[in-house]
Amino acid sequence: MTNDIRDIRSYTFSEEDRLFLDANIWLFIYGPLPPGPNWRSKVYSSAFRKMREARSQIHLDVLVLSEFINRYSRYLYEQLSASAKPAKFKEWRRGTAFRQAATEIADNARRIVSKCVRTDLGFEIVDIDGLLAQFAAGNTDFNDQIIADLCRRKNLIFITHDADFKGSGLAILTANSRLLGE
Repeated sequence: MTNDIRDIRSYTFSEEDRLFLDANIWLFIYGPLPPGPNWRSKVYSSAFRKMREARSQIHLDVLVLSEFINRYSRYLYEQLSASAKPAKFKEWRRGTAFRQAATEIADNARRIVSKCVRTDLGFEIVDIDGLLAQFAAGNTDFNDQIIADLCRRKNLIFITHDADFKGSGLAILTANSRLLGE
């Protein structure tokens, strides 16, 4: 399969664009920022502003929202000091200290949802047997397969920083040099 991979930094968004942002992009825009300058957050936040200004359709499904919430939670857990960090993630998540983090995560998730068109995965029509056979062959992430299938079926331009999508045959916008072949 041939990819249509373009640099998001030079892409001109339009009202006709139907876009689907990967969880990693949402994390660059609304997630917790690591200390120091983060060029990815600047690039994707700028692109997001341009999408909104152009009135592009930004689609979101529950799988990506779930990945955003779970990865955001794990990141905050990993950043805890040794003295404040319970031995297990689920122990922290059940504790009172998690409430503040959960409120922050939920607020950012609401911001995402408010800017998107909710898109159904269409689980009832997905070729699960085909995707599971592909998964069983190795080297694929099942969630990535579901996302790729959704983008193909709904003719969505996929925005990601994940190099695993090279060779997926999707129309992709990215700033990842490995995807762009630089």
